[in-house]
Amino acid sequence: MPSQREIRRRIRSVSSIKQITRAMQFVAASKLKRAQDATLASRPYSDKLDEVLADVASVLGSGDHPLLTRREGGGRCIILFTTDRGFVGSLNTNVIRFAGREIVENPGDWSVVTVGRKGRDAMRRARHPLVASFLGYGDRPAFTDILPLARLVTDDYLAGAYDRVDIAYTVFVSTLTQRPMLETLLPIKPKAEAAVIPGNQFIFEPGPGAVLEQLLPRYVATRLYQATLEVTASELSARMIAMKNATENAEELIEDLTLTYNKVRQTNITREMIEIASGAQAL
Repeated sequence: MPSQREIRRRIRSVSSIKQITRAMQFVAASKLKRAQDATLASRPYSDKLDEVLADVASVLGSGDHPLLTRREGGGRCIILFTTDRGFVGSLNTNVIRFAGREIVENPGDWSVVTVGRKGRDAMRRARHPLVASFLGYGDRPAFTDILPLARLVTDDYLAGAYDRVDIAYTVFVSTLTQRPMLETLLPIKPKAEAAVIPGNQFIFEPGPGAVLEQLLPRYVATRLYQATLEVTASELSARMIAMKNATENAEELIEDLTLTYNKVRQTNITREMIEIASGAQAL
């Protein structure tokens, strides 16, 4: 059985960890509301852009712009969104396994672009071909932060480096629920539920090509930005819950150690009293 000094040392150590986890829980909780509001506020814009693109695609053919053209038999690229830091429970593990399963179940010429250190390290350990890696965009990502990533994948797709680009990220459902998701980014395909205006009811100025030249890159950047917001809100939610659980576990461990300490202390006192009584009886 450990000594009283060892138990006291463990109690102090666990108490220090508890203070850290509680502080991290409160920090994540204070940032979560802003990230959640930003995520929910951007969803209507992203959905409306899908509707606009669906309306335009109903009039124009896939040959009107390379980003709408479907190609078969070429390589694929997957953009993996993870966090830079840990302490988020199984958030990163789930999305990394989700992306890895897609790569394994569909063998071919794969390329990987990562956003976040955790995804980059996981892809390197798995020896998947890493085209580029970006660090996370912090707790308050801006639309301009995502533009280099959008340009990279758009230019590579237009150059024929791959025929399909997917994004793997975590969707923020609620504070307790974050769901890994895999969606096709390129070639652009409007969501099936988007409302489409029937018939040729559009007049393009200066022309369809000029409209698509502005609309489609904006659509790609918006999809990537929305994924970034979803991951940010999911990260803060997962960290808050993970640190809350860690704090509660630390409290339970402190209670168990305190109980053990009292038992050891009582045992020592009893033994000393027996020794004193035995010595007095011998005299």
